[in-house]
Amino acid sequence: MINYFDDIVKNIAQAVTYDSSQSQAKPGMPFGEGAAKCLDFYLSLAEFMGFETKNYDNYVGEVSWGSGKDFAILAHVDVVPAGNGWTHEPFGGEIDEENAKIWGRGTMDDKGPAMIALYAMNALKDEGFVPRRTIKLILGCNEETGWACIDHYNKVAKMPEEGISPDANFPVIYAEKGILQAKFEFAARGGFSGLKGGNRANMVCDYCEVEAPEDAPKLKKFNLVAEGGKIVSRGKSAHGSTPEMGINAIPAILGYLGLDDIKEALFGQYMGLKGLKDETGELTFSPNLISQEGDKIYVTCDIRYPATFARKKITDILDAQGTPYEIVHDQAPLYNDRNGNLIQTLLGVYNEVTGANAQPIAIGGGTYARALKYGAAFGPEEDGEESTIHQADEYITFEKITKCFEIYKLALKKLCG
Repeated sequence: MINYFDDIVKNIAQAVTYDSSQSQAKPGMPFGEGAAKCLDFYLSLAEFMGFETKNYDNYVGEVSWGSGKDFAILAHVDVVPAGNGWTHEPFGGEIDEENAKIWGRGTMDDKGPAMIALYAMNALKDEGFVPRRTIKLILGCNEETGWACIDHYNKVAKMPEEGISPDANFPVIYAEKGILQAKFEFAARGGFSGLKGGNRANMVCDYCEVEAPEDAPKLKKFNLVAEGGKIVSRGKSAHGSTPEMGINAIPAILGYLGLDDIKEALFGQYMGLKGLKDETGELTFSPNLISQEGDKIYVTCDIRYPATFARKKITDILDAQGTPYEIVHDQAPLYNDRNGNLIQTLLGVYNEVTGANAQPIAIGGGTYARALKYGAAFGPEEDGEESTIHQADEYITFEKITKCFEIYKLALKKLCG
């Protein structure tokens, strides 16, 4: 690590300075200027290292090395919006030597792991390692908002069958829950207007506002404030797959407006889905976007359903509730053999490097691993550590960088050697 650590830190920090959250498309930049520039930064660095690179129309990039059957490392350079509540510049790329951290949006999700994976490839190449497979680091620009990058890659290139995505948790993910993002329609009753909140469907809503009469006792009851003629609710963002780690700003506003039936349907009964579970965990339900259009309220909810369930089981329950809705995003579950070669090899690598005796796990997050026939999410988060993904003050520690470098380097050696 002596020859690479400083460069990894420097380049993660540089990557963070690009605001690569989806913005207005420009000619040749389908997801905005920030994502295109960030992708170019990674590809230029890889080219400097001596790797073959391709930019597929600023949808997705590819770094290739070796020969033989393809093996993918699927990562992404786009990020969710910064959101509120930061005490560090979200796109500052601040290197904090005192606390041994890099601060900024994307440090853990997923610019940091993508950079570490690139340097793991570079280190192996410098050591004279000759892979018996073609390692392809595939860098998407639209993971957080729709996967159009993967759709484009599948049109212009051939997706490897097997690989990893360094965009979730260790020790290794054998299953990922299915994802449905559903937009529900409710009637807007009462004297209010301008109800809105949320940044992305997969981020817990951390800010919600409405134009409504000011009622001091109710403001106190629901812990709200009146600002500029609006009633404002502030929460804490988190990843949509782990809503329990955030504080949703929407229910307090619904309570203030007396929309208790909507509040209960969304936050109490999960539109009839509450309590569904299997070996991969319980269904999670996170209402993350809310808006008002005339006499209608629209709420987009992020639903992560157990991996052994079919989508129809979920939609049948939603249909039975009688509330109009549309599906705005859909990803089928991922379910791997936890005793198969890919999962067991990755598990062995993690346990060897860390000295742990861990077992494969399932998650609610949705990663690029499900774009592969045999794919597994592999790091960087670990059980018991603070998670700041999709939250304010996201960071990666120097210790995490070192550990991930060792893990990804060994994994590539075992799977591609």
